[in-house]
Amino acid sequence: MAMPRTEPGGAAFRARVREFAEAMVPADWQGIGGMDAAARARFRSEVRAGLAERGWVAPLWPVEYGGAGLTAAELVVLVDELSAAGIPFGSDNDSFGVSMLGNTMLRWSPPALLSRFLPRIASGEYVFAQGFSEPGAGSDLAALALRAELDGDRWVLTGQKLWSSGAHLANWMFVLARTNRAAPPHRGISMLLVPLGQPGVEIRPIRNITGDTDFNEVFFDGAVTDRELVVGEVDQGWRVAMTLLGFERGETALHAPIRFRNELDRLLGLIRDRGLDSDPDIRQRAAWCHVQVEQLRCHGLRTARQLIDGEEPGPRAAVFKLLWSEYHQAVTELALDVLGLDALAPSGRRSPNWYHTDDPGAPNSSASWSSVYLNARAGTIYAGSSQVQRGIVGELLLGLPKEPRPGSP
Repeated sequence: MAMPRTEPGGAAFRARVREFAEAMVPADWQGIGGMDAAARARFRSEVRAGLAERGWVAPLWPVEYGGAGLTAAELVVLVDELSAAGIPFGSDNDSFGVSMLGNTMLRWSPPALLSRFLPRIASGEYVFAQGFSEPGAGSDLAALALRAELDGDRWVLTGQKLWSSGAHLANWMFVLARTNRAAPPHRGISMLLVPLGQPGVEIRPIRNITGDTDFNEVFFDGAVTDRELVVGEVDQGWRVAMTLLGFERGETALHAPIRFRNELDRLLGLIRDRGLDSDPDIRQRAAWCHVQVEQLRCHGLRTARQLIDGEEPGPRAAVFKLLWSEYHQAVTELALDVLGLDALAPSGRRSPNWYHTDDPGAPNSSASWSSVYLNARAGTIYAGSSQVQRGIVGELLLGLPKEPRPGSP
């Protein structure tokens, strides 16, 4: 994806990133998708260490907080080059600790809290998971019921979180908790930073449709965290959460289009290999997928321009989330139709990823496509369902009136 190159020194920085990428990949590099599980884990760990050493795990953060102090234009170059080389941009949990929490803390937290947490997040010492959804509060997040009550200099938490991706790999969680039960639903909520390795916290993995256990339910029964570990003001967590969700949906637009293009090219190769490139239905659906990927690429370019111009993602990020999640269901449905009966008895290497596409360089195995297809079913639910995204687009971007609540006249 050709990104804007508007700042002096951009070419020199791009050369530095390419030099790093070339030094990291093996001589016979076919992409991380061609590695076995053990080699893949080692490679991802080595890449993350190399990125952290340069401050590139959190490239926009100030150097004193473990970042590199890059400009937004340099961030675009970094993501562009690493994605093009098929190199993972940090660990899976970095999307929570860096992209979501860290960027939000820079907006809402005082220097003392930033100095304590951000360098440790960047180094990998603190690994975060997200604690938003609950059994009775998914799309209606304001209905959350987990309580946090002050007891001296500590918050005491009681309740449950659900669908916490990567919580079994984390040692911290940012949690939305109800700190004022007398306040209206959108008020009286605070975002707390909670250590997970303590009595009163139980993490139970949830087996999903692929057989993996990437999601978790997390129970808090008298777990505690320090009084000052609040992001933003007490009882003002809803505004903080909206900032965080903007970062969650926004930065994805920089790298996801490149992965979707790589995936579609792999599917086109499968179509040709199976002699279906002259089938009119397959051709029409493949052409539609091409148009969608190009549309996503344009959204990525717009996001890059917004970052360079100093704009936060905001509600426009909902458009991208809506488009990519519904596109990915359609393109993986096409893949299974191309596989035909082979999709009923998948064989070969499965995708190790629960999010987005298989890794670059992955083989065109039926197991790869089948596992990505199953994971794509959840794409229109997690990180805000398609219905929620349409509501954001309609109300905040198009100025349409809010939908009436059930039971209202």
